[in-house]
Amino acid sequence: MPRKRRSRGDGGCPFATAPDDLSQPVAWRSELTAVTVILDAAPDGFSSVSVDPRSLGALLADQAGLDGRHIIVADAAGEHRLWLRDPTPGRKLAAIVPLDKDFVTRIATLLRFHRSLLGKVPGPLPRGWPLTTYRLARLDLMLRALDLRLGGATYRQIAAALGRADAARLSATEWKISAARSFVVRLVRDATAMMNGDYRKLLRIR
Repeated sequence: MPRKRRSRGDGGCPFATAPDDLSQPVAWRSELTAVTVILDAAPDGFSSVSVDPRSLGALLADQAGLDGRHIIVADAAGEHRLWLRDPTPGRKLAAIVPLDKDFVTRIATLLRFHRSLLGKVPGPLPRGWPLTTYRLARLDLMLRALDLRLGGATYRQIAAALGRADAARLSATEWKISAARSFVVRLVRDATAMMNGDYRKLLRIR
């Protein structure tokens, strides 16, 4: 079991793996993210093909479970995420595309994978996946602000810790209406919502 590390920020909430340690790819649940290709046994009579993930490229992740096999395949144009509901070797497969609000993204992801199967350049990942540099930077600020808030820091103290040095020099009246206070309040509000379940929204394509 990995040694617990602490997140950045004065609160120091313990995690089994630090949130900024992305060295190990994560296979997310397919109903939460639309960039996973869902494969299952093809119906009888279809001239489908079997898929050997090892022939597609280096496997960044390969996890077997009761629901099948979850795989992440490396690709210079962007990784492929696969869920083999029937992992039987040599089994002819078909794609399952749920008719949900992520249908268009699921189709785009499936087309990328199909082009890769044909030996063609798959093309870029759907726009919005993975997270942009801006969103990652804001998430970092949110985690730091939440750590500090849970540790008992005031909004003014959080603002100073996040680089808003002018916050300490403002009068009580000026601080109350300042942009720095509004910024920190939004960070803590959004981080609290993320902690309470909104983190799943990170997997949705915008």
